[in-house]
Amino acid sequence: MNTIADNELLEYIKEDLPYFDLTTHLQNSNNQKAKLEIFTREDIVVSCTEEAARIAQLLSCEVNFFVASKKSIKKDEVLIEIQGDYNNIHQAYKLLQVLLEYSCKIATTTYNMSKLIKNVNPTCELLTTRKSFPFAKKFCINSILNGGGMPHRLGLSESILFFKQHRKLYSSNKDFYEQISKFKNMAVEKKVVVESSDIEDIKQLMEYGVDVIQIDKGSVDLINQALELRKKCLYENIRIIAAGGINIKNAEAFAKTGVDAIVTSSLYNCGMADLGTRLELIK
Repeated sequence: MNTIADNELLEYIKEDLPYFDLTTHLQNSNNQKAKLEIFTREDIVVSCTEEAARIAQLLSCEVNFFVASKKSIKKDEVLIEIQGDYNNIHQAYKLLQVLLEYSCKIATTTYNMSKLIKNVNPTCELLTTRKSFPFAKKFCINSILNGGGMPHRLGLSESILFFKQHRKLYSSNKDFYEQISKFKNMAVEKKVVVESSDIEDIKQLMEYGVDVIQIDKGSVDLINQALELRKKCLYENIRIIAAGGINIKNAEAFAKTGVDAIVTSSLYNCGMADLGTRLELIK
């Protein structure tokens, strides 16, 4: 799991609280204490409660308890409870709620999508692209992991993926194919992944020994053709993954083909979990 450092959490806090809370400043709460609960209005997989708890602590609140990430909880259960000075509780209030709403929704949708895929294809992995929210990658990736998915690419530095735009450098597809063995020798510990959406191109990529073929926005029929070609030509060591336009509504159909993995960006825009809050004054 990604460790999110205090300085990163403080930057998140500073976005919403650059100076002080003007609203509570006007109230003159006279050192009043308060307690805040965040609960769920739907069944969810919990994510990023550890970070939420740390944010509360950085705002001088006491954490009474929280449910650990990856746990499944039912409607009306409480994710986290904090207490402290009334002003500090209000500073933490929405920061925690919004973080948990996004994180828990991503984790829950990841879990549900992965379950659909595994039910029809136990060896198929659910992978996510690097199209996470700007400035929120660690929160997004943690939530994907909490839901049972895996990152497809964390960034440009740790994986090799040739898109059609990369082929512009070469005089022809054949010129590109002939470079594949060189790429594999240069990055001996990495897999060379190439994106394609044409069966003839896929055939050539197999013949030239690519490690992984990513079929972009391909139909179920195209994926079935590629899998049959792999079987027929004895290229079982080559992995075939499906990407582009795949979400929780159509993932099962792609998984049924027997594809090795499904790549999606949809988990980053699945919405927010329905969470509620209860604030009470402590007498």
